[in-house]
Amino acid sequence: MIADFKYTALYKRIGYQFKDAANLTLALTHRSFQKQHNERLEYLGDAVLGMIIAEELFKRFPQQPEGKLTRMRSTLVKGETLAVMGREFELGDVLQLGSGELKSGGFRRSSILADAVEAIIGAIYLESGYEVCQKLILNWFQSRINDLDPGAHPKDNKTQLQEFLQGRQLPLPEYTVREIQGKDHDQLFVVECSVTNLADVVLGTGSSRRKAEQQAAKSALEILNDAN
Repeated sequence: MIADFKYTALYKRIGYQFKDAANLTLALTHRSFQKQHNERLEYLGDAVLGMIIAEELFKRFPQQPEGKLTRMRSTLVKGETLAVMGREFELGDVLQLGSGELKSGGFRRSSILADAVEAIIGAIYLESGYEVCQKLILNWFQSRINDLDPGAHPKDNKTQLQEFLQGRQLPLPEYTVREIQGKDHDQLFVVECSVTNLADVVLGTGSSRRKAEQQAAKSALEILNDAN
């Protein structure tokens, strides 16, 4: 009962009341807090979410090829989208984090929030099954699905990073090849992305310089977003 009272506001925000509040507590428990944590639920929730979104897009866009359906699904289920949803649900207020994560601002870290959303989905699936999950998730994602444009071309990571920095009047990133491993026909590029005011050394790897730069830009974006 105490746990139920603690989660009353969250139940309203997500549109679902857990039959056993302990299931929600586990979904909100980060590995830094205790040995029994939410990673298994996150794994399950990721699969359930992907299936429900894929099925909905398959039905809603009957003329679109596999490639466009995949891109649209990725836009909806990517970590950035789930982190925004986690903030909308105000999950940061109820997460169970270890002292180190609390001190470093883990309650607002995008990756932790996104993982918690997936874990909640996994917990709801175990409690109430696929149909309840489907109805709930489609309600959560309704406006985002309605806004999808099959003809849109998502911006790549380098473009997103550039726009992020320009929007804050910061210098553009610099990319430097740190290492090239392997033989000519099977090379692995290691690229560093340097961003002003970012103390971390951000590296990306890929089978080409372009792919390595994109991976480095993605990592830099994640760090910058987590810091906000």
